[in-house]
Amino acid sequence: MRLVLPRLYVILDAALITSSERNCVQSLAEAGVRLLQYRNKSAPARQLLESSCEIASVLALRGVTFFVNDRPDVAFLSGASGVHVGQEDLDVEQARSVVGKEKLVGVSTHNLEQFERAAASSADYIAVGPVYSTSSKANPDPVIGVDFIRKVRGLSQKPIVAIGGITLERAAEVIEAGADSAAVISGILSAPDPAERAKQYIKTLEAAKHAAAV
Repeated sequence: MRLVLPRLYVILDAALITSSERNCVQSLAEAGVRLLQYRNKSAPARQLLESSCEIASVLALRGVTFFVNDRPDVAFLSGASGVHVGQEDLDVEQARSVVGKEKLVGVSTHNLEQFERAAASSADYIAVGPVYSTSSKANPDPVIGVDFIRKVRGLSQKPIVAIGGITLERAAEVIEAGADSAAVISGILSAPDPAERAKQYIKTLEAAKHAAAV
């Protein structure tokens, strides 16, 4: 059965959270977010696991799919739904051997070769980006643009997650181009009211999907 992802994929970058992680996660879940990834590049392993366990416990009660970034071991130990890996991390099959066959594995891709490799793997979804220029990564890959989504849409039945610089104004474009979901970081976390901004994204993305289906 093909995995169906919610339209909005919130990436909770610890560096951008202004309130407590627990409060932030709760408010986003209450706003309707049903897919969330926790990313903390600087935390020691123990702290990363403790934070992931707390987030997993909060989200499990609300039926939210939860991914841990980079670390399949932490994803497994915390009870997360799965792990998201990048090109510099363990590959998809290695990550799956650690996190377990029952968990989900997503992978980031930045060009056609990486996408085709991900499509041939057991990855449950494929992220593509950065679609637009982004400030959420210290050394971002070259911008791929919306046309890349259209190009790869026909190459795989796996869900495609667009990421990178997806503002509220641009959100509809990635769905119309063929993405199943839009991953957003600073567009939500840097907003005065992240939960309210998440609601706006969900409304915009759902409308775009409906329009694309007509």
